[in-house]
Amino acid sequence: MKAREMVSMKKYIMSLDQGTTSSRAILFTYQGEIASKAQREYPQIFPKEGWVEHDPMSIWATQIGVATEALQKIGGNWDEVAGIGITNQRETTVVWNRETGTPIHNAIVWQCRRTAEYCEQLKKEGYEDLIKDKTGLLLDPYFSATKIRYILDNVEGARELAQKGELCFGTVDSWLIYQLTGKKVHATDVSNASRTMLFNIHTMQWDDELLKIFDIPKAMLPKVLPSSCIYGYTDEKILGASLPIGGVAGDQQSSLFGQCCFEAGDLKNTYGTGAFLLMNTGDKPTLTGNGLITTVAWQIGDKVSYALEGSVFACGSALQWLRDGLKILDSAADSEYYAAKVKDSGGVMVVPAFQGLGAPWWDPYARGMIIGLTRATTKNHIIRATLESLAYQTADVVELMERSAHIKVKGLKVDGGASANNFLMSFQSDILGVPIERPSCIETTALGAAYLCGLAVGVYASFDEIKAQHKTERLFEPSKDQAWREGQVSVWRRAVERTLGWKEP
Repeated sequence: MKAREMVSMKKYIMSLDQGTTSSRAILFTYQGEIASKAQREYPQIFPKEGWVEHDPMSIWATQIGVATEALQKIGGNWDEVAGIGITNQRETTVVWNRETGTPIHNAIVWQCRRTAEYCEQLKKEGYEDLIKDKTGLLLDPYFSATKIRYILDNVEGARELAQKGELCFGTVDSWLIYQLTGKKVHATDVSNASRTMLFNIHTMQWDDELLKIFDIPKAMLPKVLPSSCIYGYTDEKILGASLPIGGVAGDQQSSLFGQCCFEAGDLKNTYGTGAFLLMNTGDKPTLTGNGLITTVAWQIGDKVSYALEGSVFACGSALQWLRDGLKILDSAADSEYYAAKVKDSGGVMVVPAFQGLGAPWWDPYARGMIIGLTRATTKNHIIRATLESLAYQTADVVELMERSAHIKVKGLKVDGGASANNFLMSFQSDILGVPIERPSCIETTALGAAYLCGLAVGVYASFDEIKAQHKTERLFEPSKDQAWREGQVSVWRRAVERTLGWKEP
């Protein structure tokens, strides 16, 4: 029986969405609709200030638990599932014993800053440009390489075991694949590999020069595969069924795919705690010197797609600050109601530079500010100005991407919690001067992994079949002219300039 005929007898694709604070499993129908989902949080570990860890066994236990729970919720069975896609928190680093599958240290999370001094040392030794040229990444503790080096240097006997080939390194996708396949498959996809600072995005191989700089044995590294292919099969003793693992991508790249951003210039923004903007730049990497990250978006067959990535540090966290810090909101969702109670921000500008500013400013010494206050200012003006700041920050990154990639953005696809805020989406459209498209299914990260798996197992024959599933819940069209836009952005930038360098180094 042909693969296409076999999958037509099934009903679902399962996405395992392993995030920074919780593990989730979502069952999608072939039409891209959610049939069932389950979620479990797991502990965050903070050994010291600025250090963040996870227990890899907690990640595994919660992920396998929600996979089973999602199926049980609808009384389904594994025979109805065509395959599994995996999407994951990126850069988080796990090192484990190849034979036993036991971690030798807690996972070091992407947020962890423990290797900051080592990164500064490497910059002084002149490696910053070389690393950027080969990997597209900034030399920063955020990425995996310095985390691996830390584990090898700080766990007794680890380096010797690694040199003998007895240890495995993996980002969280690799860790889950290894466990799901009963320790048979040690692999990752190109999008996750491109976040390690060890992967050459031009040759699409692990880079020997980088491995030498970081002193990491190549034997530790997983095999790098396309984002859509059969990685292996789940062990029946683990899951109760042998299912193909057919799609893997890091969370932001998976969201880009789930939004059907398949063409160069297609752009999505995920409004989460921070905001992550990714622009598809086509089949060649666009390297910049302005703080944007160049990353592999995905690989399908032999074709590699690249993306530019820019981060806004404070997005949902700015609304949390209104709620928990200033206590002028009961919930973040109420911000839309209060913002609509005033016709504008009354001249108030909020710059939420709580931890400095990212692209295009890149100033760790900037600090947050409210400016333009008068006796007529109310909490509604401050709430509205805070929402507007999220749109301004996004617009700054979009403009930077347009200049860097020489691509004019025609629209923006959105997801994440704050994308549900209609005021914010309308203002975002006005400030960018392009339509904003919010999809019917805002679980685009998990959906991307399901689509990648569906391509691999034969549920979908082409990108066009996937695009046919994509449904828009609402389209926000700009209602302001260019003169208004330029005036607003000019005031925003004057406000930002006053925050720069506020905290002395």
